[in-house]
Amino acid sequence: MTIRRRNWFLLGVLVACAACFAAAAPAPNNDLPTVAYVDLHRYLGRWYEIARYPNRFEKDGDRDITATYSLRPDGRIAVLNASAHANGKPETASGWAKVDDAKSNAKLRVTFFWPFFGNYWILELGQNYEYAVVGEPARKYLWILSRTPQMNEATYRGIVQRLYSAGYDSSRLIRVQQTSH
Repeated sequence: MTIRRRNWFLLGVLVACAACFAAAAPAPNNDLPTVAYVDLHRYLGRWYEIARYPNRFEKDGDRDITATYSLRPDGRIAVLNASAHANGKPETASGWAKVDDAKSNAKLRVTFFWPFFGNYWILELGQNYEYAVVGEPARKYLWILSRTPQMNEATYRGIVQRLYSAGYDSSRLIRVQQTSH
């Protein structure tokens, strides 16, 4: 096995383990509210990571992190995550998601290493789909996403305040450096 292939394999194993732990972790409050409805066609496209909780599958030195969603022929959603490390090396990870709540489309299950899935709940969504907040009921994972590399500071602060009210520890958020325009 080449070093690069081995690294991708190890990344896949880490993501799978994280998904298992997230699925097995006791939820402090399963009544985590999601948005009422997500138009998945409007949600597709590129999102820039503005902030996140620390996790094992993203490094602290990562920057220019994006997630691109597209519709697959089977109706599932293709997921392509990309980032640049502090050393300048780009890295990508491909996965897919399936809708877990067809009534709202706000609860999805995502996998980067099948058959292990993690929750991907859309907690908040800008009126024009200009930003999204993604988490899961155990509140172990959290992402703030934007359609643009930078987010208005007042919008960001408002999101953080609402997350605190929803039981998230806002002091754990890591801001992501976006150098692309």
